[in-house]
Amino acid sequence: MPLDILLILVVVGIASIAVMLHLSGKSKRARLTSNNAGMAWVRHFPDDQVTNVMVAKDGHAALVTTSAGMGLIWSFGADTVARHLVDVSLDETKHGLRFKFSDFTAPSVRVALAPEERQTWCKTIQAT
Repeated sequence: MPLDILLILVVVGIASIAVMLHLSGKSKRARLTSNNAGMAWVRHFPDDQVTNVMVAKDGHAALVTTSAGMGLIWSFGADTVARHLVDVSLDETKHGLRFKFSDFTAPSVRVALAPEERQTWCKTIQAT
């Protein structure tokens, strides 16, 4: 089979899979609740005991208090990412907070928060 035809088949096949996944709803961003945020945290850190979960109003991020300290979990497409808040710097932005981790796998994360949420999150994080 000529290379140009094979290339067209591969590109069309990948594009078709992407369209099918999107149309079936598999590309929607994960929504967090108190229950599923806690379960997602335990999936990332099975040894932690979750004691409190504070979910953002938009449902795309949550502050999690655990036996190992405080952490942040956020939606990344249809899945979640979680990090402990160790060696993190916090900056207020126009639309929320920016977390700067000392971790090359997630160097910076912006979380959209309403102004009153931003204040509550900052106080909660600084209290620990």
